[in-house]
Amino acid sequence: MRLVCAGSVWIRKASTQGQKILKTPTLGVRSAVTVAFTASAVLAGGLFAGQAHAAPAVPTITALGGFVMNNGTGATLYGKAGDTRRSTGSTTKIMTAKVVLAQKGLNLDAKVTIDKAYSDYIVAKNASSARLIVGDKVTVRQLLYGLMLPSGCDAAYALADKFGTGTTRAARVKSFIGKMNTEAKNLGMKNTRFDSFDGISNGQNYSTPRDLTKLASSAMKNSTFRTVVATKSTQQKVTTKTGGYRYMSWTNTNKLLGTYSGAIGVKTGSGPQAKYCLVFAATRNGKTVIGTVLASSSEANRTADVKKLLDYGFAK
Repeated sequence: MRLVCAGSVWIRKASTQGQKILKTPTLGVRSAVTVAFTASAVLAGGLFAGQAHAAPAVPTITALGGFVMNNGTGATLYGKAGDTRRSTGSTTKIMTAKVVLAQKGLNLDAKVTIDKAYSDYIVAKNASSARLIVGDKVTVRQLLYGLMLPSGCDAAYALADKFGTGTTRAARVKSFIGKMNTEAKNLGMKNTRFDSFDGISNGQNYSTPRDLTKLASSAMKNSTFRTVVATKSTQQKVTTKTGGYRYMSWTNTNKLLGTYSGAIGVKTGSGPQAKYCLVFAATRNGKTVIGTVLASSSEANRTADVKKLLDYGFAK
């Protein structure tokens, strides 16, 4: 009789023909431990893998409306009353800028003389201002900075007067607003209407988070627009009425720039009806997230809402 090893199992083998062969159990203690450990590892690995790929929690925001999408794919990442019409405040100026930049043969260095009507409008409406000086000659490019950074309604008026058509200022402004609505229709903004060049509503100025996000996505394809809305502050040299020059300093009302990593725009808005709004965009690792919040309860809550939505958009 002798012992022979067969793998991890020892068997007693007969030394002479006719004797019985005795086998020990085929699963030794060491094998049982190994199997149990392997099974545990598989289960634990599956658990950790599930945790690593868990979907991020959907954020809660104070804004009454919100929408976020992947700007590269157009995929919707978040929506809250995304198609509900609301007052938009100065986010309207995104369309003002887009209409200007869409003009055929546009000369960004063409100069516009600042009329007294523009400053009178600011006073009458108690509106946000780029502090343009009557008689100064300001380029179209500079007016776009004055429009989008300090949210100048005087700059918006000057641009509407410049790029509308008609023999009177009123006719030109009406024409320009008509161009805004035509562009909205062309972009498929089905729940949007403009009745002003700056967002100071005359009763029929509204849009939705989805529509404004669609508008911003289209506007951001223009390099001049992208450059302007990503600018935190600027100093612009303008020509005075007497032929001299002065410097205009403008700071962007979008405080997301410089406080949120990757922020690249786009435009704030506020007002008694609009509350606090922001159309926003940020890029990280080649991915651009773009969206809108309408009717946040305060400026601080607007910022908090947008940061939550951007974090969520990048995590998805």
